[in-house]
Amino acid sequence: MSRRHIPEEILTAAHERARARAERDWPEADRLRAEIEAAGWTIVDRGTDFALAPASPATVEADGIVRYGATGEVPSRAEEPPTGLATVILVATDWPADLERALAGLRAHGPEGLQIVVVADGPSPDQDVALEALGADGTEVVRTSGRLGQGAAVNIGIRRAAAAVVVVLETSVEPTGDVVTPLVSALGDPTVAVAGGWGLVSEDLRRFREAPAGDVDAIEGYAIAFRREDAIARGPLDERFRFYRNLDIWWSLVLRDEGEERPARRAVAVELPATRHEHRGWTSLPDAERDRLSKRNFYRIIDRFGWRRDLLTGRGAPEP
Repeated sequence: MSRRHIPEEILTAAHERARARAERDWPEADRLRAEIEAAGWTIVDRGTDFALAPASPATVEADGIVRYGATGEVPSRAEEPPTGLATVILVATDWPADLERALAGLRAHGPEGLQIVVVADGPSPDQDVALEALGADGTEVVRTSGRLGQGAAVNIGIRRAAAAVVVVLETSVEPTGDVVTPLVSALGDPTVAVAGGWGLVSEDLRRFREAPAGDVDAIEGYAIAFRREDAIARGPLDERFRFYRNLDIWWSLVLRDEGEERPARRAVAVELPATRHEHRGWTSLPDAERDRLSKRNFYRIIDRFGWRRDLLTGRGAPEP
């Protein structure tokens, strides 16, 4: 795969930004990010390291493998009639063992009619090598030519979804039984817009806490299911959500929202046979950096839904 030359001044600014982040000088780090982006480059943090890519990566093909530079360049199945029970989307970046564990659980316990789509979002070299073994069992792998971020990666998976129900599953989740059928069943109720294994409630749309199974305000991204037709009608996901955190809340509210004059559709959490392991997308970052990225994403929720108390179920009131 051909790579564009990184100008020396861009590389220097990126290293200076890495030092600023290590010293927790966030204003300087943000200034340098803006400088890099203004020059037509994006910088993606990978723990204490970083990766640089053109702002709009090119779609390239080498050895019969296409790597897409943008969501819109990925062929879409949106106009095709739905087939199969459900499409499960997994986003793969840097941790091949996590992906394999999630896939093993799906293969062992998945129901008939299951389509699996792995979106390899700017995968690390180790992840890229591991992906070569996929495909023989029908798993579809879609690769990007740069790290586009969580929002874009999920949009790409939705474009490739063939089934009427889409399930986005974190690779930190290990299915120990059939996690798909309960989610499909929950969406069989037309009043339900989004379902998942772990739910959140809030009293003010500013603070969210985990809630037991039942009606909730939002579904956590560990396992979140929705109808493909809703994703087409209400999407795409906002691709400014490059970091995954809080995208699940935003998307849950988008799917539930029927306008202020009509009752909101429901979000339902159901019990799933699965184990949650370490979420490396969270633990691989320093505390201050992940908090900063989380807050940046949360502002997008406030901007769109901050006054929409009609979207709350009432279960988020403080416990006595």
